[in-house]
Amino acid sequence: MPALAQDSEEPAEEIVLSEGSGEIIESHGYSYYGDLTYPADYEHFDYVNPDAPKGGEISLSALGTFDSMNPYSRKGRAGALSTVMYESLLGEGTGNILAPADVYGEGYGLLAERLEYPESKDWVIFHMRPEARFSDGTPVTAHDIAFSHNLLLDQGLESYAKAVRKRIPKVEVIDDHTIKFWFTPGISRRSLIDQVGGVPAWSKKWYEESGARLDESRLEISPGSGPYMVESVDVNRRIVYKRNPDYWGKDLPFNKGRNNFDRIRIEYFGDENSAFEAFKAGEYTFRTEGNSRQWATAYEFPKVQQGQVIKTELPDGAPPTPSGIVFNLGREALQDKRVREAIALGFNFEWTNESLQFGLFKPRASFSQDTDLMATGMPEGPELAFLESLGDLVPPELLTEEARMPHTSDPSRLLDRRNRRAAKQLFEEAGWTAGSDGQLRDANGQTMRLTFLLNSAGSSTLRAVVENFIANLQAMGVDAVLDAVDASQYTLRERDRDYDMVYDAYAAFLGTGTGLAQRYGSEAASYSLFNPAGLASPLVDAIIEASLQAESSEEEQATLRALDRALRHEFFMIPTWYNDSHWVAYYDQYEHPEELPAFALGELDFWWYNEEKAEALRASGALR
Repeated sequence: MPALAQDSEEPAEEIVLSEGSGEIIESHGYSYYGDLTYPADYEHFDYVNPDAPKGGEISLSALGTFDSMNPYSRKGRAGALSTVMYESLLGEGTGNILAPADVYGEGYGLLAERLEYPESKDWVIFHMRPEARFSDGTPVTAHDIAFSHNLLLDQGLESYAKAVRKRIPKVEVIDDHTIKFWFTPGISRRSLIDQVGGVPAWSKKWYEESGARLDESRLEISPGSGPYMVESVDVNRRIVYKRNPDYWGKDLPFNKGRNNFDRIRIEYFGDENSAFEAFKAGEYTFRTEGNSRQWATAYEFPKVQQGQVIKTELPDGAPPTPSGIVFNLGREALQDKRVREAIALGFNFEWTNESLQFGLFKPRASFSQDTDLMATGMPEGPELAFLESLGDLVPPELLTEEARMPHTSDPSRLLDRRNRRAAKQLFEEAGWTAGSDGQLRDANGQTMRLTFLLNSAGSSTLRAVVENFIANLQAMGVDAVLDAVDASQYTLRERDRDYDMVYDAYAAFLGTGTGLAQRYGSEAASYSLFNPAGLASPLVDAIIEASLQAESSEEEQATLRALDRALRHEFFMIPTWYNDSHWVAYYDQYEHPEELPAFALGELDFWWYNEEKAEALRASGALR
């Protein structure tokens, strides 16, 4: 069946779409290899408490400011949880966590009751639940799904739209509750069915009647079909979401034991200190701690000692977020890897961890830390064979050297003398020498000036870490400057890559998918919000493409280990630290399943409220 490619920037090209081959698969969910943990007649996810009571409120904090409730635009700073109202054909958990959160790479029908596709995965048909409703009572139809898909292409983020247009050339509404997506011939079938299955469902009627655009900053929102809806918005102070009493999907097995709170309240604060003091006072009731100094020293206040506030560490089975000091590879001086390696030697993890972070962290090395996909030692077996198959794209040292690990430093002094000498040699090899004033200059006499962008509303401990790192760089001859700006300026400058270095993060991976190309690939490197370094590596591109073509989980794992090895070799980020636990503190009115799933803490999703405990807290004066 012919169709026109949906690409507004290039001449339309006729694409002959395939009718597909092989057996037609019908299922209640989807995974690439076809294996699903939960059967069609599952009653609820294994980790939830199916009898969890409904009611109460959970309240959290957010730092900085917001001026929009539209998180899908580059414009404005969106409020916390502003996607929580929207559902998709294959569902997610509240707060965009995995659902189910005890498995990876599996999606289960939410707005869709079932789907069908050929073995060749040339297309997919979703059969939607006719009972699904938006919060204004109007039905959710296939027309809304098609509208939402096209709205993202026409008005969404450029990196997303370009990637999706090439892979999904046609969407067809068969009837009010049946929709078909066609996929481009000759490309990998990875991340196609799950891609379209994850498109948020927006009301076509609302957008057409309101004239709103997806690419604008606005406080007005379209109705969603999810369990929560906006109750109130007080800009820069508070957002309250309330459970929709008429939520259409409350009795689905997908939702049993989930979405248990009547209200989710977000309180905004100008800085971390005021947020923490507000927690102590009971202005909000659940806190995920990220500041090691506070975790180690600040939770000895009376409410903790009296058991009114629970302080605990809960297991985190997901790979840690690959965060660290990211280099802007668009800057000329930073395009030389020797310069980046020399700068990295100014970061002393051991001193930082002992002196500023109370020894609570581990050094992060990998983009899939502590998983089977983490590259270790020298490549061998299937990984080695795969890398060798890429020929001259692979630097010889990648085959003969162990996977890059973070450098080590003397924990007793901030500036490790051995690392300083090594950095001096790397700078000189790259053409940067120190003059009589100690400043590094290139052959033209230009000093090396680097600006580190920092959000002034963020962690005071992170600021101290960055300040000490900058002090080391200055001692090494770099004219390094800390540029701490407010949250709104930070967001704008980060989007525009107006920095030399920034503390940012990429995404860990446990499987392949087209999202890898958006985050790490060359095609969108110059503008992708998900690639803050602007990494553009032919080697990385080739590995990602090969992983998308893998025909077995063993092949996929070999390519992804190679990807981890190559990303570490490219060295566009100084890896910093990670924590393999969730640090949480909360007023003793919440409960959770005894065994948490591997991939989510799930406080908004499957925890619940204990009214008797809450009443005891109010009676004691711990909460108002």
